[in-house]
Amino acid sequence: MAKIGFVGVGNMGGPMAINLVKAGHEVKCFDLSADAVARVVEAGGTAADSATAAASGVEFVCTMLPKGDHVRAVYLGEDGLIACSDDSTVFIDCSTIDVATAREVAEVARQAGKAMVDAPVSGGVGGAEAGTLTFMCGATDQAFEKVKPILDVMGGKIVHAGGVGNGQAAKICNNMVLGITMIAAGEAFVLAEKLGLDHQTFFDIASTSSGMCWPINTYCPVPGPVPTSPANRDYQAGFTAENMLKDLRLSQAAASDTGTATHMGSEAQELYSQYAEAMEKGAMDFSGIINMIREKSGG
Repeated sequence: MAKIGFVGVGNMGGPMAINLVKAGHEVKCFDLSADAVARVVEAGGTAADSATAAASGVEFVCTMLPKGDHVRAVYLGEDGLIACSDDSTVFIDCSTIDVATAREVAEVARQAGKAMVDAPVSGGVGGAEAGTLTFMCGATDQAFEKVKPILDVMGGKIVHAGGVGNGQAAKICNNMVLGITMIAAGEAFVLAEKLGLDHQTFFDIASTSSGMCWPINTYCPVPGPVPTSPANRDYQAGFTAENMLKDLRLSQAAASDTGTATHMGSEAQELYSQYAEAMEKGAMDFSGIINMIREKSGG
């Protein structure tokens, strides 16, 4: 069993760390939230006084942080994880951040003689709790082989997307699709309502025909057809609208940098900006955008 430091044990990182503990690994964790740390400790983990303390004397360090700026702050500098960890430590950053930051931090780690993998995830809190996350990994072949047994504990599908940064590239492209299709699912259900179709009937048709997609079949934006979807708990977040907006902004920044025409991605970013910011619904699940579509549709 491995010794693992885990920095960032909130809604996503917490269940991931707990699954590592359950698998028999020694997990030393740090988070700015004492309650988040306490949940991991209750499951059998150990609390660290700081991020660098969590990274001391371990074989692997996992991080799950909100933004690229946080990743830079935690990893870089004289007091950062790269400088303060053991020579053989392998870093696994599960945050969703911009590709440039992922590659920049990994290059600093490489220059220090340490391996780093960018391994953002898909699957939300439910997937984190169940250990069924999809990991999209950017890494050398050697680094990927080292971290795969660790990721296998937390995920159901582990994909080597290519070199460093490619995990982040895959994540933002995937979530651009997700943001666009959730809006399409919401619009379709609202139109169906106005045309006199009830939710279950439309679901039964769309989920088994050419309209089938993850936002309908697995994460249906209306209550009833998929009992596990956030729509059945008043859109309590599995994946927040704020996080979706963050990922869409990352995708559009990348599209701008590469000269890629992403008209639907741009429109999705604008609509989620309206939902998450103007309507102050950022903490709600991203599927709740259907309610904004209803309001724009007159009720």
